[in-house]
Amino acid sequence: MNVAICSDSHDNLVNIKKFLSWCNRHKIESIIHCGDWCAPSVLELYRKRFKGKLYGVYGNVHADDETMKKFAKRHKITIKEDELAIKIESIKILVTHYPDKAKKIAEEGKFDLVFYGHSHVPWMKKVENTYIANPGTLAGMFQKASFAVYDTKTRKLDLKILELI
Repeated sequence: MNVAICSDSHDNLVNIKKFLSWCNRHKIESIIHCGDWCAPSVLELYRKRFKGKLYGVYGNVHADDETMKKFAKRHKITIKEDELAIKIESIKILVTHYPDKAKKIAEEGKFDLVFYGHSHVPWMKKVENTYIANPGTLAGMFQKASFAVYDTKTRKLDLKILELI
C-alpha cells in the first residue's frame, strides 16, 4: 500500500488540488497530514477530492479547536490536536507538527515512522529503528512544494516535488 504524507498546506488550494489529483491517479489509499491545514474548509476539500483514509494533526495555524473537530468528524477525518498515533498494516506511525517533539518521540523507539511538519524543509533521518521525516510544505512557502510517499511493502519513503509531478 502507498501512503502519501504532506504538511503545511496553508490553504494553497491550487497545490492541494494538484496533490489530491496525483494521489487519486496513483491509487494512494491513505493520506497523513502533519498540520497547518489552516481553514476548516480545507478539510472538506480533502474529503471531497479524496475518498481514502485521512489522518492528521492541527499544527499551529488553524481555526479554533472545536471548529476543526466538527469539520473533521463531519468529513470522517481522524485528526488530533498535537500528536496522533496510528497503525497502517503492521507499521506504527506517530504524526506531530513539531520537529523537537518528533525527534524526542523517535528517540524513544516506540514507532517505526515519525512524521512532522512546521519547518517546511523536507528531511529524513533514521534514529535507531525509527525513521523520522518531514515531507516539506505542500503550500510551497519558503521551499518548493513537496510531499512524500511511503510504500508499506518495500518500506521506502520517496520525496516528491509538486512541480515535477
